[in-house]
Amino acid sequence: MGATYNAVLVQPLAAGDIGSPVNSMKIGVHNTYAVPVELSWKLGDSGFFVKTGLGFGIPDGTISGPNGLGSVGNPWWTIRPGLVVSYLKDGWNLTGAVYGEFNTSSTVTGYRSGNVIDAEFTATKAFGKWAIGPVGYYVGQVGDDKSSAFYKYAINANRFNIWAAGGLVSYNFGPATLTVWGVNEVSANASGGSPIPGLDRASTAQGWKVFGSVSYQLWAPEKSASVSPRLYK
Repeated sequence: MGATYNAVLVQPLAAGDIGSPVNSMKIGVHNTYAVPVELSWKLGDSGFFVKTGLGFGIPDGTISGPNGLGSVGNPWWTIRPGLVVSYLKDGWNLTGAVYGEFNTSSTVTGYRSGNVIDAEFTATKAFGKWAIGPVGYYVGQVGDDKSSAFYKYAINANRFNIWAAGGLVSYNFGPATLTVWGVNEVSANASGGSPIPGLDRASTAQGWKVFGSVSYQLWAPEKSASVSPRLYK
């Protein structure tokens, strides 16, 4: 259908710090993220691109604790279809991306988190080797949790909404590009937890998040320096 095909493999390392009253810090390998199929289309010379794909979160990260949540890995699979629309021209990167997240039940407890919608927004401008601009995201749960006997069928949250805004800066060193972005979750709320009289026990974390990535080309087929003329017809 005229699309460009690619596949993606990501192995994240994560460190998370939750303050009072939990006071917990987790460091380790997060779940591998594999995208066997991504298709993208360039819409003429307009600068617009459309991409769609299907990814999978593999439960091979650092998993510990009696419920499997003692570290940064998740003991369940995640199926993640996505759609991305970008304008990439004259140094601009204006991108909106929407993903769905469909989780399987935890292999440790049997608890299943509800389906999630994840929307991400980027508006950066390149100046020579530098690029800078605002970024943000929205994450919302649109499906109910399904509890298990491990938790005596209690529910953590059936719905949550998180809005975040921040900035991105990157520098192209030539062989590699370093990108750092940070966001503040300016709004976070949850509902639908197992109630106690007069109180909904649903909760979700809120705070600052900082991400970093280094990207570089491992290998690419070399183009021929010249093309020999054909000596026959």
